Amino acid sequence: MDDDALAAALAKLEQDGAGPEIRAAFERRFAQLQDPQAGLLHGDDLEPLADADVPHLDDLDAGDPQAILDRVVVIKLNGGLGTSMGLTGPKALIEVKPGRTFLDVIAHQVEHAGLPLVLMDSFSTRDATRAALPGVRDFLQSREPKLDAQTHAPITWTKDLNLEWCPPGHGDVYVSLAASGTLQALLDEGRDWAFISNSDNLGATVDPRIPAYAAAHDIPFVMETVRGTAADRKGGHVARRRDDGRLTLRETAQAPPGDPSFTDFERWRFYNTNNLWVDLNHLHRLLQHDPAGPHLPLIVNRKTVDPRDPRSPQVLQLETAMGAALGAIDGAQAVLVPRTRFAPVKTTDDLLVVRSDAYTIDDAGLVKPTFEGDGPPVVALDPKFYKSLPDMEQRFPHGAPSLREATALTVEGDVTFGADVTVIGAVTVREGDPVGDHAILRG
Repeated sequence: MDDDALAAALAKLEQDGAGPEIRAAFERRFAQLQDPQAGLLHGDDLEPLADADVPHLDDLDAGDPQAILDRVVVIKLNGGLGTSMGLTGPKALIEVKPGRTFLDVIAHQVEHAGLPLVLMDSFSTRDATRAALPGVRDFLQSREPKLDAQTHAPITWTKDLNLEWCPPGHGDVYVSLAASGTLQALLDEGRDWAFISNSDNLGATVDPRIPAYAAAHDIPFVMETVRGTAADRKGGHVARRRDDGRLTLRETAQAPPGDPSFTDFERWRFYNTNNLWVDLNHLHRLLQHDPAGPHLPLIVNRKTVDPRDPRSPQVLQLETAMGAALGAIDGAQAVLVPRTRFAPVKTTDDLLVVRSDAYTIDDAGLVKPTFEGDGPPVVALDPKFYKSLPDMEQRFPHGAPSLREATALTVEGDVTFGADVTVIGAVTVREGDPVGDHAILRG
């Protein structure tokens, strides 16, 4: 192990105020870094799951599901910035409907359900989030030093000291929940089941059947999964390890080079939604035994210290994924849920669909699909002109077109859409095509 590099990183963490749990989790990731095969999962070492391995939500033996609601807390991951859409503020503050951000909708959903909401903020999102949602309860995701790609020592970057730090991935939620004191506080309040999900997935709402089923069958961790489609090929899929029979989650970064099996969605079939249910009493006991938390596989993210400057020094960011606890917590289970519970917004393509009439938001804050096909319309906007949110909004100055009757919308080149445009079927629009007010585009 690079003992001097590790010592320097731990000293930097301690100076930054990181507690023993945060330092222990980083030390584990650093140790994993010494094995170049750490976290890699080859398709030949895995078996696909059968239908019998993954019960369907509608078939759960849940008893009286409403009885457990007083024990549930909703935790939303709110650490991300809208950088993939060309923004610098919290992604959750992007409008999804006129005058309503992700956080507005989430807060309404949770309040209507009568449940407490807790956010895991990052150093980058906390101030803006608290200003937008005064009084919101939160805890901070930890941060760790970026490591020099060659020496593994903490990088020094005097041009911007903040760029010396990075988040350790959302797998940090378990340790930061405890290190912040939030875990103990929730248990003291009688909240011993947590529903954890991404803030950009408005389909992730509380369904009490899942924690009721888990509590009745002594299942400490449940991952919601969906049937894989072509759109999920790069997503994390669930499989069973051949060596010990445990369930496991395999992410893109864990597929070894030359392993073509990862994108075979018809083989793996069940895909992670990042909607997770966690028995907080079980998590508390686990952390008492091992302050570093669940033993999650390492994900090495290779970047430059300044992500906007490709000429700046190469660094390593040591990360974990929270869904990987499926393979780290004994007795964990996957459950199949409808696709309506999984509608993440990762790109402007996704955002355009949610902003359109393909989805509505009811009085309870629930996002309801109105599209007529088997799945939401597939939107592919030319990234040269639409990748950033300001660029997309400039080309849709009157808002999203009607997509309720659409199956696909592809835009090639620079096109500005008029008002009250309707898309029907599968449509391709090319630069130079007229798309004026009240246009009806048929596939």
